[in-house]
Amino acid sequence: MDYQDIVYEEKGATATIRINRPEVYNAFRPLTVVEMIDGLLRAGWNDAIGSIVLTGTGAKAFCTGGDQSDKSGSYGHGETRGTVGMPMEELHTAIRDVPKPVVAKVRGYAIGGGNVLATLCDMTIASENAVFGQVGPKMGSVDPGFGTAYLARIVGEKKAREFWYMCKRYTAKEAAAMGLVNAVVPDDKLDEEVDAWCAELNLRSPTAIAIAKRSFNADTDAIRGIGGLGFQALRLYYHTDESKEGGNAFREKRAPDFRRFYK
Repeated sequence: MDYQDIVYEEKGATATIRINRPEVYNAFRPLTVVEMIDGLLRAGWNDAIGSIVLTGTGAKAFCTGGDQSDKSGSYGHGETRGTVGMPMEELHTAIRDVPKPVVAKVRGYAIGGGNVLATLCDMTIASENAVFGQVGPKMGSVDPGFGTAYLARIVGEKKAREFWYMCKRYTAKEAAAMGLVNAVVPDDKLDEEVDAWCAELNLRSPTAIAIAKRSFNADTDAIRGIGGLGFQALRLYYHTDESKEGGNAFREKRAPDFRRFYK
């Protein structure tokens, strides 16, 4: 596959998948998701690769979720696969199912769907300038699977509900304190730190790592089924005026008026 929205690189035994849409803070559109899946499978089933890094281009953002300029009532335009117009379930599954550890390297914003990606990766290493948070209920959206239930496993029910209900933003140090981030380093040390972690991973037994990853996943794999049901509901929700209000307000640079949808 020829990539337009990502950059795929292999250096030694580490593969890097970099979202390359800095003009929209590395927000993803359907094509981006398809390409990320391809990159993950390409690296994940390559016997010469021992670790995978997921990151974004530039210092402003790791990823800020779905590209709102590419949304009109539903993500995407229906020309690609996926329950909601892009294959988010497949992307989440790929991160979990490839038998290699996937490390999120986070600079800048990891917001919305970007926060979900950082949550799903096996480990997350962040720059001191990283910012984490959710925006779904402010935008007429939600991640009804791993982004909610799995987040609760990591940071606890109360904090996960705070993430989604309040749509606050959290510093890298706050994210580390709640268990969402493994390590926080100065921005100019981030690349070096991630390289060091990956060098260690690449020395480990690949079979032992694969077994460990599948064992960890087994405990939370029921969330996959919850997510499948949730994305079907989300597809219906995206076609409502209530959901569309979030995207419309964003594009019109105003506060959304969700009060009118209270029954």
